[in-house]
Amino acid sequence: MLEILLGSTSCEQVLLFILARGEGYPREIARFFSVDYRPIRNQLDKLEAGGILCSRSVGRTRLYSLNPRCPYSKELKALLEKVMRFCPADLRERLVMNRRRPRRRGKPL
Repeated sequence: MLEILLGSTSCEQVLLFILARGEGYPREIARFFSVDYRPIRNQLDKLEAGGILCSRSVGRTRLYSLNPRCPYSKELKALLEKVMRFCPADLRERLVMNRRRPRRRGKPL
C-alpha cells in the first residue's frame, strides 16, 4: 500500500513489522515476509540513518525499533496503524502474534 509513497515494498514491510512487534532484526523480518535478507538490511540502514529507526546490540544481534526522538514519530505511527487496518486479515494476525519463547516439552497443540 505504501510502496508508492516510501519507494519500495521492503521499506513498507520493515516499518509494518516493527510497528506490530515493537522491534526486530533483519533476518527475522526477511524470514517473516519470505524475502531476501539484503534489501531488508539496506532499508533498515537507510531508515536508521534518516533517524526514523534506532538500533541496539543484544549479543551479536542488532535489534531495530522506532526512534522515540523522531520529530514525526506519532504521525508515522498513526499512518502505519491505518495501513495495518487495510492489510489482509491473515497478514495482520501473523504480525500481531509474537511467539518467541519455545513451547514446553510435551505440551499438546
